[in-house]
This record gives sequence, structure tokens and C-alpha cells, in this order.
Amino acid sequence: MGRRGRIAPTPTGYLHAGHARTFAIAADRARGAGLVLRIEDLDGPRCRPEFTAAALEDLRWLGLEWTEGPDVGGPRGPYVQSERAAWFLEVWRRLEAAGAIYPSPHSRRDVEEAANAPHETSQIPQIWWQAPFPPALRPTHCERATAPGGVPWRFRVPDGRTIEFHDALQGTVCRTAGVDFGDFVVWRRDDLAAYELAVVADDHAMEIAEVVRGADLLTSTARQILLYEALGWTPPAFCHTPLVCDASGRRLAKRTGGLAIRELREAGWTPAEVLTREL
Repeated sequence: MGRRGRIAPTPTGYLHAGHARTFAIAADRARGAGLVLRIEDLDGPRCRPEFTAAALEDLRWLGLEWTEGPDVGGPRGPYVQSERAAWFLEVWRRLEAAGAIYPSPHSRRDVEEAANAPHETSQIPQIWWQAPFPPALRPTHCERATAPGGVPWRFRVPDGRTIEFHDALQGTVCRTAGVDFGDFVVWRRDDLAAYELAVVADDHAMEIAEVVRGADLLTSTARQILLYEALGWTPPAFCHTPLVCDASGRRLAKRTGGLAIRELREAGWTPAEVLTREL
């Protein structure tokens, strides 16, 4: 018996072979325990209905079957994140009441300038999205709020703490807060839940026992473990699959041409080849 799992495509483009292989592993590891299909469509206008429809078609062609989600009847599902705003707001309220998050109106330029200010530990220029959020930009005091409003909210990480977790494929993984990542956004300026909050909220609500996803999200998992702790929830188990690379070792991603599942189908590949053949 496997662990209850999920597959969670983001409809910002057509699914590619890397998605197919990760989702197939998730389905196999969840066998007999239930598999949730969740459409993670919070990325604004980049998420389009035609990509959602194409994802469902491609997943069925691969032979993957889910027990909950779009096109499945019963009391659970369909699961579409853009329809779950009320739940995400409830989770935001719990984090705000716990004092774990704060409003952060700073622009990307503010973050980059603060990250590149002279300090003792490093003189290497930082790109805003690579550098941990500078603690100097944290507010010293926050008034209580009843709603997020039109400003981003960040989770205050415990600087210097090492978050350690066991991964089914990667073994022991360690990330240090304030070094490998800093205060991260949980609520966006456009008044939508950010990825980290939405994923944790939904995985908990949907009783996911094991999260299977790509190894590029290992640091994200460390952030999410902190959210689970702040909310008093038990994290699921984790399984991060190796990234799909070409013969030269270059990572193959959604933007890499010729790797969309439907393109491979049109080229005559079988589902088994999409899942196993060298790319």
C-alpha cells in the first residue's frame, strides 16, 4: 500500500517529459492509497484554460489515473486552487494571529540594494531573487491586520536555524534559514496566496501523506516545513525526483523546445517511451 499523494500541474504551458516522469512516480508511490489531481492556477493570466484541458488529456494518454480531482465525482474535488481563496485566507489569518508573518511593501530594487549593502559576511553582489531577504527590511513592529490588503506578506524565518528532513530519494537534506533562504512571500501584492502558503494549505486540507516533486524544490520544502510548524500541522513525507537532463547534463524544462508531451506524441513516441526513453 502506498501513501496518499497528489499531482499538481501548473497550467502556464504544455506539460513536458519531466512532468510526466515525476507524475508517474507520484502515481506509483500512491498506488492503493489515493491520488489527488490539483490544478495550481494562481499564476495570473499565464494560467490558461487550454493548458488545463491539455494537461488532463496528456495525463490520461500517459495512463495516469487519479481518484480525486477534476472529472471525478464524490464529496471531494474538483481541486482548482483559484477556487480556494477562502481557505487560503483562513490560513493567512492563522499565520497572522501567530505573529509568524508581516506586511512587506518593499520593491525588488529595495531588496537588491539591501542585499548588496556592505556587510561583513560577503562582498559578492546578489541578484534580488537569489539573495535571502535582508533582515534589515523586517519591520520592528506590526499592527494587527484583519485582511492582507494590497501589500505582500512575508514569513519571518528563524535566522541560523537548520531545517533538516529525510527525502525518499535524496536522503538527508539540510537548509539553513537566513543563509539558503530568507523571509519568503506567503501573500502576494495582487491579493492572492503565494505558492508556499497555497501548497501547504492544500496538502494539509487534502490529507496528502507524501509529496512527490522535482529536486529543484528542495529549498522550497524547507520553507514549507516552517509553515507547517507555525500552523501546528504535521508535514507529509517528501520524495524529490531527479531533474530531467539531456545527454550533456543540461536541465530540460517547460521552455525547452520539443519536449512537450503532445509534441512527443506527434513524433510517434509511446507513453512508455515518454516515461523512460533518453531525451
